[in-house]
Amino acid sequence: MFFVFRSQLILLVTNLTQKRINSVFLQRVFEAAKKILGKKIEEVSLVLAGDDKIKEINKKYRRKNETTDVLSFEELNEIFISLPQAKKQAQERKIGLNCELTRLFVHGIVHLAGFDHEKSKTEAKKMEEIENKIISKI
Repeated sequence: MFFVFRSQLILLVTNLTQKRINSVFLQRVFEAAKKILGKKIEEVSLVLAGDDKIKEINKKYRRKNETTDVLSFEELNEIFISLPQAKKQAQERKIGLNCELTRLFVHGIVHLAGFDHEKSKTEAKKMEEIENKIISKI
């Protein structure tokens, strides 16, 4: 577990996997998202986990007995990312793992800001536009 403090934004990263992660880059992603969103998200907890942990959390809190790539909990400012899912999706998209982690992290942050692509097609489109804007700034 490690903290990254910059610009009064706090990112707490807990890595439950064996894969090394560039936390300084993740902090830059967080800062870019904050600038675009302008929301009062000053602190985020990011947990990188395996499929079993993600499946367990998904089942407990969303009643879905399956693994997923990213889970966000707005009331806690907490994001969980499945590293195995991120690796799989990166291979499928023929991109690097860091690119996929960035996409998933940004997706989680936008959820924390109150957006939800499951509400409607309009909300999904708006969310995608915001995510693309953030990623283009990184």
